[in-house]
Order: sequence, then structure tokens, then C-alpha cells
Amino acid sequence: QVQLVESGGGLVQAGGSLRLSCAASGRTFSNYVMSWFRQAPGKERDFVATISWSGAQTYYADSVKGRLTISRDNAKNTVYLQMNSLKPEDTAVYYCAARREPFFAGQNLELEYRYWGQGTQVTVSS
Repeated sequence: QVQLVESGGGLVQAGGSLRLSCAASGRTFSNYVMSWFRQAPGKERDFVATISWSGAQTYYADSVKGRLTISRDNAKNTVYLQMNSLKPEDTAVYYCAARREPFFAGQNLELEYRYWGQGTQVTVSS
């Protein structure tokens, strides 16, 4: 079992920045590919970004490329999502997720992930 707890969400103006954190516990963190997903009101949960076990490889959804950056610190069992140049359409609940399967540089699917955090709300005002 892996337990995931997100933090760092909040209210920010368009153009602003936030950094989300996801702390993991329970198993060897470095064995897991980590990803961020988000769910806007009334919409399905969408893939945002993913990072490999070592952190050497990352992949992003087109909608966030160049603005959001995923990273991890295996010594701290934490994955981060640095969010810059935020837009109102980034408003959503952000979830971190973990899986043991190898890193995939493409659109990751929700069903591929076994472990999920509870989510953290990000609201971007115009």
C-alpha cells in the first residue's frame, strides 16, 4: 500500500504561481512512477504530467507544457507540481497518483494508477 497526501492548493490570480506537493508513505517511493491528474467541475479527471522512478524522464499534457513542471525528491518521498502562468482554465482539484508499472511518455490513463491522494483544490481567478 502507498498513501498519498497532497498539499499546496489555494486561490491565486491569473498569471500567478503555486507549488503542489504530494507526500508518499508506505512503500519504497522510488519504485513508483508518479503523476498528476486534475478534475474541473463537471468534467472528467484528466492527465496533467508524469515522472519516472528516478526523475530523469517527464511527460506533460499539451495544455500545460511550458507552464507546469513535475519533479520529485526520492529522499523526501515527495513529488511536486510547480505551476506558473496560471490560467482560469487550470481551476480544478489536483490529484497525485502512483503506479509500479514502467514510465510511459504519453497520455497516461486514470485506470493505470492504483494509488491516489485525496486531492487539493486550485482556483485561478481572472
